[in-house]
Amino acid sequence: MLKTKVKEETDFGRLLREGDYLKKIPAVGDTVHGMIISTNRREVCVDIEGVTTGVIRGRELFIESNQYSDLNVGDTVEATVIDMENENGDMELSFRFAGQQKAWDELKQKFTVGEILPVKILEANKGGLIIRLNHITGFLPVSQLSPDHYPRVSGGDKVKILEHLKSYVDKSLDVRILDINEVENKLIVSEKVVWEERQKNVISKYKVGDTIEGNVTAVADFGVFVKFDGLEGLIHISEIAWQRIDHPKDFLKVDQVVKAEIIGIEGSKIFLSMKKLIDDPWSHVEEKYHVGDTVSGVVLKVNPFGLFVELDTDIHGLAHISELSDKPTVDINSIASIGETKTFKIVSLEPKEHRLGLSLKDLKKKEGSETSKKEKGKEDEIPDVQTT
Repeated sequence: MLKTKVKEETDFGRLLREGDYLKKIPAVGDTVHGMIISTNRREVCVDIEGVTTGVIRGRELFIESNQYSDLNVGDTVEATVIDMENENGDMELSFRFAGQQKAWDELKQKFTVGEILPVKILEANKGGLIIRLNHITGFLPVSQLSPDHYPRVSGGDKVKILEHLKSYVDKSLDVRILDINEVENKLIVSEKVVWEERQKNVISKYKVGDTIEGNVTAVADFGVFVKFDGLEGLIHISEIAWQRIDHPKDFLKVDQVVKAEIIGIEGSKIFLSMKKLIDDPWSHVEEKYHVGDTVSGVVLKVNPFGLFVELDTDIHGLAHISELSDKPTVDINSIASIGETKTFKIVSLEPKEHRLGLSLKDLKKKEGSETSKKEKGKEDEIPDVQTT
């Protein structure tokens, strides 16, 4: 009797030392493979390599993937261990966790190869779009939208931007994964990089100095966007015209056809200039204006530092606040208002820098000097009267 007991303990000890049996027992969090031995609408029972029986039930049975939508006895499935033993002595398994793990693994592979993927837009917030990719929720930032979908809203009105983004909900966009981190549950995608790649062949046809013709697609505070040949370029406000511009909307409107010269290409970014196609009026300014001239101009803008004055359609000048009055402090609004026509003296002219300085106080000095000369002349004409 004693010998038999020792023999049994020895055999069990040998089994433990070899570890074959223990190696087959999975732990919580492990992914296991098994064969379905029974299935119904409420639960699925799985034989796990003859070691134990696992059960998938409740919310762990249902996932969005159709991978588990049609299961039959004898099918081999993959599941995640979430509890070593339930109230019935079975191992608790989950299709949901296994499916999510598989989804992350597939996305990592797609990220590695740079695959272009269609994503569904679930919702929008002020920072971008919430997307669903391979049953994983991710984020498409506003900055990563293609030019066709980027919300160009004048003044940067956040409410209007959000309204624009909401128009994409339930639609599908082609993206590429920018960043993926399963531990942090982070998935960032970009539509812009896909657009850039598709535009490479088209962009390669153009070079700096080429003239293009296109339609204005958007007008912003800093400039206008022009679409041509499936591409889009930016005309900065400083490149619209030679004269000073307060806002691009004063010169251009959406759908207007314009011609421009390509002045820069940086990857997918194309920079354009309208004024490059027009003769620089400042190159001939010295034929028309000279330092010391008295000129008439319309006040375009009143700023704390001076007056912007239009001398003609192309040439604008600045009357600095220091040139408006001899007084140390002055209320500039009391001197001139927008739209008012005033007479100035040209005190500086720098054609290369596109600068022309005007003065009111120098003009007053000149007028005062001339008045004094006239009065002195009249005094000289008065004969001396002698008394006797």
